[in-house]
Amino acid sequence: MNLKRCLIWLCCLTALPVQAVELMKWERIPLSVPLHVGQERIIFVDRNVRAGVPPELKGKLRIQSAGGAVYLRPEARFPSTRLVLQDVENGTIILLDISAVKKKGTPEPVRLVYGDNGLKPEEKKSTAGASQPLPPLPVALIRYAAQTLYAPLRTVEALPGVNPLSLPSPESAVSLMPSVPVDIHPLAAWGVGNYSVTALELRNRSRKVISLDPRRIQGRLHSAAFQHHRLGAAGTPEAVTVLYLVTKGQPESAFTAAPAGGKKDAD
Repeated sequence: MNLKRCLIWLCCLTALPVQAVELMKWERIPLSVPLHVGQERIIFVDRNVRAGVPPELKGKLRIQSAGGAVYLRPEARFPSTRLVLQDVENGTIILLDISAVKKKGTPEPVRLVYGDNGLKPEEKKSTAGASQPLPPLPVALIRYAAQTLYAPLRTVEALPGVNPLSLPSPESAVSLMPSVPVDIHPLAAWGVGNYSVTALELRNRSRKVISLDPRRIQGRLHSAAFQHHRLGAAGTPEAVTVLYLVTKGQPESAFTAAPAGGKKDAD
């Protein structure tokens, strides 16, 4: 009788529906996540993250984050758009390229897996040059930001006291380089002591190669650095880079008022 009950129980288990989960490995390359209009898709990040709605998706996308999962529900179609997730504990950035189309069926949940063997940030950083003296704080902030965005998680060097900060508005960033034909989008910000660093994505709008010069930046800043010193023509992989701005105080203090007439191209 016990054997019979066991067999019946096993049959019931095998009959239960199991929802598939799509695994995506985060390796510092933006992950493409397609969405269906009117259908919610769950992203299991397994981290406490915050996500903001890009300005161009306001009214088109609902985002909720809870318990290590991000819930995305598009209300209208939209092309591929960069979504930034930021770990609230250590400032780590995860980039998703989301798009929405009208399509039947509920998309599978996504679970992110990482190439760091699941180690906690403090465990990964414990051997990263703990006995070496830190460089000047502005330099250390830029290095930390660049490593967080581009380097493997296990190689990000510890920066004592660093905390993620609120991002400045995309509208305020327009005033940074009014004479250069680039779109500017804030990605992430961190602070230590009286200094903060803001990482901003620069995207070339013109068909010409642009040589980037810090002297063309307008704002109240302590220092600045580019991830790359040249931008390829619009539509090429080289058309995007990151600008790091170091300021005293909060990130918003770097930006001046936007110039009259909005963006100005220098073609």
